[in-house]
Amino acid sequence: MMQIRTFSALIAAGALGAMAACSLSEGETPQQPSAATSAPSEEEVAANFGAWEAALATGDPKLVSALFSPNAILAPTVSNQIRDTPAEVEAYFVDFLKMSPRPTINERYIEVLDENTAIDAGVWTFDITRDGEPGWVTARYSFVWEKTDGAWKIQLLHSSAMPEPIAERPAPLAP
Repeated sequence: MMQIRTFSALIAAGALGAMAACSLSEGETPQQPSAATSAPSEEEVAANFGAWEAALATGDPKLVSALFSPNAILAPTVSNQIRDTPAEVEAYFVDFLKMSPRPTINERYIEVLDENTAIDAGVWTFDITRDGEPGWVTARYSFVWEKTDGAWKIQLLHSSAMPEPIAERPAPLAP
């Protein structure tokens, strides 16, 4: 099943922009963003992962799911179900947190799109405990972070286990 949410939002944004442009008097120019607004640094975007990692460490699914925007999409590592409601995101973390996950970034790429949107993608390894046995799972990940009301929220989190077997646990990314 395919769901399209952003298309209507883009149409609405375009319509609002067109209406605003039409309301300008002759010779008037659209307002430019404030000089005080600037794009985040890659370090600021990377720090979002630290907040998410700390929320995981609490073991509280409510704290973890609070980092997601209300219309976020979660394509999780250890579930086949895509989660697209706050209740579904929280329900995933109820079960996932029972494995005491501890993530480590192995490879990272950050792309700042604008002052309110950034992508953090790469490879991570989760140390987990499943059925009382310690283990790990290495996966590719993609976060889309969006700043709303001054706070970074997860708009999209996709994580998928590596399709080919990995014999050794990958090394953490050097600081």
